[in-house]
Amino acid sequence: MLTKTQLFSKGFLAVAPHMFSVIPFGIICGAIGIELGFDPVLVYAMSIIIFGGASQIVFLQLLSGGASALIAVTSVGVINSRHLLYGAVLSEYLEKLSFIKKLLISYIVVDQGFAESNKFFMKNKTEQHLHYHLIGSGVTLWIFWQLSTLAGIVLGSFVPEELGLKFAIPLTFIAIVVHDLKKIDHVIVMITCGLSSLLFYDAPFKSYIIISPIIALFVAALVLRLKK
Repeated sequence: MLTKTQLFSKGFLAVAPHMFSVIPFGIICGAIGIELGFDPVLVYAMSIIIFGGASQIVFLQLLSGGASALIAVTSVGVINSRHLLYGAVLSEYLEKLSFIKKLLISYIVVDQGFAESNKFFMKNKTEQHLHYHLIGSGVTLWIFWQLSTLAGIVLGSFVPEELGLKFAIPLTFIAIVVHDLKKIDHVIVMITCGLSSLLFYDAPFKSYIIISPIIALFVAALVLRLKK
C-alpha cells in the first residue's frame, strides 16, 4: 500500500508534463483579460473562482461583448457541464469520503488532473487513499494555473503574437488523449465524440459540449459489449 504522501507525489508527477501547455494557456487567459480592459484584480479573482481556461476566456469575451451576467454565467455552466461526467466516473473511488471532502476535491478537478488520476485509479483500485493522487494532481494544476495567470496579467499585451501561444489551448487537450490513440476502441469513441461535436455544434446554449460525450459514452458501452 502506498502512503498518502506517495500518492500525492505520484499525482504531482503525473500532471507535471502538462505544465508545458498549461502555463502558456494560463498566460493567455491573464493577458486576454487585461487586453479586453478588465481590472487585474477581477481577472485574477475570476481565475481563482472559475479555475478553467476555456470557461474564463468565454466569460471574459461575453462580458466584453456586452452580454448580460446571466448569459455569461450560464455559458460557463454549460461549458463546465462535462464535469458531471467526471464526477460520475470518480464517484466509485470517492464514495467513502465525507460530503465536505468531496466538495473540496471537486473544486480542483480539471481535465488534465482527471485524465491522469483516472488512469491511475483504474490500475490501482486496491489502494486505500486514492483521492490523494487526485489532490496531488489538482493542487499542482491549481498552483501553476494561478501563477501563470498572474504572469499573464503582469505581461498583458507585451507577449508578442508571433510566439503562437494560442496553440497551447488545443495542445493541452491533445496531450491528454494522445496516449489512448494506441487502442482502436478508444479511437472509435474519440472519432464519435468529434463527429458528434461537429453535428451538434449549432445546438442551443453550446450544449454540443455535453451532447457529444454522452453519445460517445453510448458508443463506448456498445463497443465494450461487442468485445465481450
